[in-house]
Amino acid sequence: MASCGCNFIAASFNQNRPGSCFSSHNFFTESICLSRQSSLSSLSFGVNRNFSGAKFKKSSPNHLVVTSATKPEPLKVMIAGAPASGKGTQCELITKKYDLVHVATGDLLRAEVAAGTGNGKLAKEYMEKGQLVPNEIVVMMVKDRLSRVDAQEKGWLLDGFPRSESQAIALKNFGFDPDIFILLEVPEEILVERVVGRRLDPVTGKIYHLKYSPPETEEIAARLTQRFDDTEEKVKLRLQTHNNNVKAVVSMYQDIMIELDGSLPKLEVFSKIDDVLSALHKTKSLALRSLAE
Repeated sequence: MASCGCNFIAASFNQNRPGSCFSSHNFFTESICLSRQSSLSSLSFGVNRNFSGAKFKKSSPNHLVVTSATKPEPLKVMIAGAPASGKGTQCELITKKYDLVHVATGDLLRAEVAAGTGNGKLAKEYMEKGQLVPNEIVVMMVKDRLSRVDAQEKGWLLDGFPRSESQAIALKNFGFDPDIFILLEVPEEILVERVVGRRLDPVTGKIYHLKYSPPETEEIAARLTQRFDDTEEKVKLRLQTHNNNVKAVVSMYQDIMIELDGSLPKLEVFSKIDDVLSALHKTKSLALRSLAE
C-alpha cells in the first residue's frame, strides 16, 4: 500500500451509528491531517469520516479492517454567520456546485410540521402556543434528516446549526462530525445596513435591498414591505444573541474552522470556500486511492 501521510484506524462495530454501512460489515474511520496554504491563511484541520461501500474483514470480535473501498465519503460541511452575513447566498452556491443536501432548521421545521411527522407534531404544539420549539425536538429533526440516505450518500451542508454548545454536543454524540466549519465574519455596521435596507416583494417573494439590489420598477417598489424586526434596534439585539451563541459553538469546532470575510463580493467569498472544499474533496479521493493500492 502506498503511503499518503494518513493514519487509518479500524473502528468498533456499531450498527446504530449514522453513516454506517448497514450490512454484516460496518464502517471505517480514517483520520487525516490536511494542511493547505490558502490566500487567507494556512489551513490545518483534522477530518474524521466513514467509508461506505468498503469491504471489510474482522480482526477481532469488535473490530474490522478495511481491505478495499469504492468511493470516498462525501463532504460534511457546517456554515455559520450573523443575520445578513451572506450565509444563505453561499449555501446556494455551495449546494449548486457540490450537490450537498442543504439542511436549514427553519425550512426543516416547516417541512416536518407540514408532513405531520412525529417531531413535526410535537413542534406544532409549541408553535401554536407561540412558544419556541425546545432544543431537544430541533436536534432530533436535524439528526433524522442527516441520517437519511440522500444526506449519507451525497453529503450535507448544515446551515446555521448548531446554535449552542448543547446542540453541538448532541450532534457529536449522535456521530455527526463535520469535515469543516465555515464562519462568515462581517462588521456590525455593514450587517445593520444590509438588514435595515432589506425589502420583500409580497407578490413574488423576492428579496430586494434599497441600496444594493433595488427593485426593477416603480410598481414593484410601491408594494415592497419590510419585516417587523428589520429595524436597527432589533437587528442589534439579534446580532448580540448571535455573537453570544457563536462563541460557544466555535469552541467545539476550533480545529476545523476557517473564518472568511463575508463583506467581500459574494463570488469572491465563494471562490475562497470553493478552494477549501475542492482541496478537501481531493484529499479524500487521494486517500481512498492510496487505500485501494
